[in-house]
Amino acid sequence: MEKERLWTKDFLSITIVNFVLWLSMYLLLVQMAPYAKQHYHASTSMAGLVASIFVIGSLIGRLFAGKQINAIGSKRMLICSILLTVVFIFFYLVQTNLEQLMIIRLLHGIGVGMSTTATGTIVAQVIPRARNGEGIGYFSLSSVLATAIGPFIGIALAHAYGFRSIFLFSLAVGILSLAAAFLVNSPSPLKSQAEEGAEKSKSRFRLSDYLEVRALPIALVTLVIGFCYSGVLSFLTVYAAEIDLVDASSFFFLVYALSALLSRPVTGKLLDRRGGNVITYPAFAAFAVGMLLFSQAHSGFVILAAAVFIGLGYGNLQSCTQSLALKVTPHHRMGLANSTYFIFLDLGIGLGPFVLGYLVPIVGYRGLFLSIVAVILLGALLYHPLHGKRDKELLRSQTV
Repeated sequence: MEKERLWTKDFLSITIVNFVLWLSMYLLLVQMAPYAKQHYHASTSMAGLVASIFVIGSLIGRLFAGKQINAIGSKRMLICSILLTVVFIFFYLVQTNLEQLMIIRLLHGIGVGMSTTATGTIVAQVIPRARNGEGIGYFSLSSVLATAIGPFIGIALAHAYGFRSIFLFSLAVGILSLAAAFLVNSPSPLKSQAEEGAEKSKSRFRLSDYLEVRALPIALVTLVIGFCYSGVLSFLTVYAAEIDLVDASSFFFLVYALSALLSRPVTGKLLDRRGGNVITYPAFAAFAVGMLLFSQAHSGFVILAAAVFIGLGYGNLQSCTQSLALKVTPHHRMGLANSTYFIFLDLGIGLGPFVLGYLVPIVGYRGLFLSIVAVILLGALLYHPLHGKRDKELLRSQTV
């Protein structure tokens, strides 16, 4: 039996759009706190809020998009939300005070939350069901690469030309993503009879209008792994300065991305053929080993070795859990499943720096990252009752 095509024009187009969207986000994410401190003399806590309020906006955008994407249509949601995002990025160039900057960050987060929910929904529609794990693995590489390339470009532009150059570059990238979005052809998702009936009567609040209940168990696991990875995102720079490994740490995200990139072709196919457990349990182990190395790094070699293991671990957990969230969900609810997955991932990444920051004065950075190893192992234990024990049953039901 001939395999259904994965690398179609629509799959390539939506993957490129997703990469450009995440690139624009990460260009700004790593530079907003320094920008707020330098230009507005904001305190460390306020500068952190300027950076993290984006996550609140993203959650709002995802809740709205998850509920409305079927009614509006995936492509229309994508184009309208990217257009809004471009407008919000433009206002970075004209804002005049810290309060306005925070409002722009919130609105920018709403736009990105809506647009990335749309890209995730569209790609789930265009990927052949039998190649879901493989397709999501390749697609999610676009965001992984953006996490490596975005901060690198942002830091280089800020050092060479100042912060305004980052806003201009991000605006240009946003316009590029808008142009690319018009090339995407999104199939219209089918609605169940229950949903059609619900549309006629919307007089009461229902959780299922905003979250996909079937995806909640794996989304809870995603929250834990996002929480753990946020420690690296938030504290890598200061930790590297403390242990005098700044030069090596500048290559951390590049090595992380390469590790995830090289492993995805294998892990994605294995997920489709043998289920999620064969990827997830080893990925948890690799993530824990990587964080252990990270916590004890005394040389550049060790910190880059940690990046390899974290790329194999978190990099594959991220795509695997997204694929599993879609696999347990009916086709007509994929928009909500994708939104649910990213809401919990955003919550983990957003709450992590706030919670973990309280541990730093008590246990120091090495103690912090060592504590995260325990949380990763707890995540693996949580995965088993929430999904792992029924993974084989799910695989059998999809291959019948």
